[in-house]
Amino acid sequence: MPGENLTRSEAQERRAIVDTHAYEIALDLRRGAEVFGSRAVVRFSATPGASTFIDLIAREVRSIRLNGRDISVDAFADSRIALEGLEAENELVVDADCEYTNTGEGLHRFVDPVDGEVYLYTQFEVPDSRRVFAVFEQPDLKATFQFTVTADAAWAVVSNSPTPEPQVHGDGAATWTFAPTPRISSYITALVAGPYASTTSELTSADGRTIPLGVYARKSLWQYLDADYVFDKTRQGFAYFEEKFGYPYPFAKYDQLFVPEFNAGAMENAGAVTFTETYVFRSKVTDAVKERRVVTILHELAHMWFGDLVTMKWWNGLWLNESFAEWASTIATAEATEWTEAWTTFNAMEKTWAYRQDQLPSTHPVIAEINDLEDVQVNFDGITYAKGGSVLKQLAAWVGIEQFFAGVAAYFQKHEWSNTELTDLLSELEATSGRDLGDWSKKWLETAGVNTLSPLIEEAADGTLSRFAIVQTAPADYPTIRPHRLGVGFYALTESGALERVHQVELDVDGDRTEVAELRGIRRPDLVLLNDDDLAYAKIRLDERSLATAIAHLKDISDPLARSLVWGAAWDQTRDAEASATDYIDLVLRNIGSETESTTVRTTLAQLQLAANAYVAPETRDAARTRVADGLWELARNAEAGSDSQLQFVTAFASAASTPAHAETVRALRDGDTTLDGLQIDTDLSWQLLVSLAAAGAVTAADIDAARAADNTAKGGEFAAQAKAALPSREAKQESWDALVERTDAPNTIVRSAALGFTHPATVDVLAEFVEPYFAMLLPVWESRSYQIAQYLIVGLYPAALANTALRDATRAWLAAHTDAAPALRRLVGENLAGVERALAVQERDAQ
Repeated sequence: MPGENLTRSEAQERRAIVDTHAYEIALDLRRGAEVFGSRAVVRFSATPGASTFIDLIAREVRSIRLNGRDISVDAFADSRIALEGLEAENELVVDADCEYTNTGEGLHRFVDPVDGEVYLYTQFEVPDSRRVFAVFEQPDLKATFQFTVTADAAWAVVSNSPTPEPQVHGDGAATWTFAPTPRISSYITALVAGPYASTTSELTSADGRTIPLGVYARKSLWQYLDADYVFDKTRQGFAYFEEKFGYPYPFAKYDQLFVPEFNAGAMENAGAVTFTETYVFRSKVTDAVKERRVVTILHELAHMWFGDLVTMKWWNGLWLNESFAEWASTIATAEATEWTEAWTTFNAMEKTWAYRQDQLPSTHPVIAEINDLEDVQVNFDGITYAKGGSVLKQLAAWVGIEQFFAGVAAYFQKHEWSNTELTDLLSELEATSGRDLGDWSKKWLETAGVNTLSPLIEEAADGTLSRFAIVQTAPADYPTIRPHRLGVGFYALTESGALERVHQVELDVDGDRTEVAELRGIRRPDLVLLNDDDLAYAKIRLDERSLATAIAHLKDISDPLARSLVWGAAWDQTRDAEASATDYIDLVLRNIGSETESTTVRTTLAQLQLAANAYVAPETRDAARTRVADGLWELARNAEAGSDSQLQFVTAFASAASTPAHAETVRALRDGDTTLDGLQIDTDLSWQLLVSLAAAGAVTAADIDAARAADNTAKGGEFAAQAKAALPSREAKQESWDALVERTDAPNTIVRSAALGFTHPATVDVLAEFVEPYFAMLLPVWESRSYQIAQYLIVGLYPAALANTALRDATRAWLAAHTDAAPALRRLVGENLAGVERALAVQERDAQ
């Protein structure tokens, strides 16, 4: 990515010179399959006589005119146009040919294999509006944006402002002239164009305005989109947020567009939110995915206020943008929709992600140091989203939820359409709560690492507690001891076999050791659960008796959040090499069959497979993988017909299959020779079973091609790429490697899917042959590919399934030999290394 970076100091220097007013952007989408015309008129004030630059990534710049004088196109170099001799008020006109992408960055172009139709959409966060028009690409240079778009007259064209009636031309083209936006940052502007199918609705905002609503998707997927449900959740979110935020929805309309080959879950473009097509369900999906879609809908809606109306000054504020949306969407899901256990999902999914991220060598304070654009690209992580969301949950509980919302409302009123820093929000929260948040901010936001809380229990001869204390520790590299508000739950087995909470205390924990005198004299329970109700952000430990109870009776805990906490504690102890991976496998296989929360099942099954594939001692790994797959098949056979768990157990079994007998079971299930009551082998499940057969070497490339011909869709193409890359022969792996690394034509979702198949654990034996090629490709890929594609290759092709000392040593050697490599690249490789080092430590513990 040479010549495309921007440092924070450069952005600050430019902001001191420039203040942007308005953009007029004309895009011509009728110039073929490779480029589109881009003409930007930029009006801005500046320090007279100063020099600066504007950002642009283009195939060709045709002309540059500044304040009526022509500038040589040679001023365009390395993604910048140099601007010299600025006046107090300036008008810049840049005419360029920009390129469509197939990476999900900039203006992405997709051809639907079903009907040959062309679909376009933009994705600009972090620095990719410059791929579409000349722009001052930094969030604190807000302006109005007026788009004029020429495209096929039969297309739908959507942007941030309401879609106007087009002017139709005689050549089959039409021009849409949109009204200017309010003052917003360039990264939340948007254009979506193509023959999208759509439906509309409306709602009444808190200020009495009628807000038009739209839902869009490709024509070939439209039959699968439940638009009425999307509208219903949107209305619930509008009502919740407008009441809690004390500020009406800030834009003129709200469109939600499901677009092809999207890298993320969704993007908060102002009034024109884009979503992954994963949320258009052409086959049966789990409740975990259904709930995640609702949380995502509300996450993006929350951004309309926090992020779009009020925006961070620089990308070091990304955490607050995403953390707030994560917290707000979870509380809204729990309180305004039917998904009332959303906080259990948050614990199982987001907190698991956060704890993992916070223990990597690349962990960072919630307020991260973002020196340049490459820094922020790798910072869309578990700290920025999940730890930040967890910390905000704790902050809201500490200052009081009503006071928290009151402070947020005042923040929106005071800083509407402007840029802010954390202190701007904290000052409003201090005003509404009366609390000083300086010390809280320093300990929670400005330091890295996760604390561990353990019970210290002494038992009297009569079975009561003579002492109970909570011991807090911190990693040596991040030794901060923090204050926590948390519950302690005592759970006892009843005569009916249930494991029920019989006592709870809530208290403040601070310092290395907190004595809990009020628990003395109480009979010791079968299970002690720290952080009961999940108020705190900390890893928790189970004492020996509680762990034994959990292994035998976790399924008997009636409260889903308590179960999720126990699942998480057991996994943390396993990952930290304090409990054996074999015991964790026992825990899961004995208890997961009764788990009712879909996301808890999904997360736990993924951890089960990691334990079997990488965490058990190498000499017992084959036996463990066989036992896990056998156990998953038995769970699938015994699951309720047609249930969510049945589907999850079947797909997990297919992923875990490791023997010829397993492959035969998968084949029989796919072909219909074996059936399970209530289980339909629909299109996506059939593909998942085929990927399993491919990894087992039980099908050929021709079989995969036949399945692809029967499902000639974008999703079918992704599954086919995954299946072919999963074929275990050296020749098949090399062919996939060459398609990913040596060629550059594969679109983003094909790259992501193929990388997933390439490193399938069932093909681990052949992966050793690609260790050396992996390290040889790192620098060339980083230097020649877009960030998103480079990240997919560097993380996705790392042969982590080997989990051995040879891979560890090779990774260490590359890092030692490339100390001058880009920090963002070294971070990705370092995180790969951390996973292998952890696996080796857990293997050693498992062998004891």
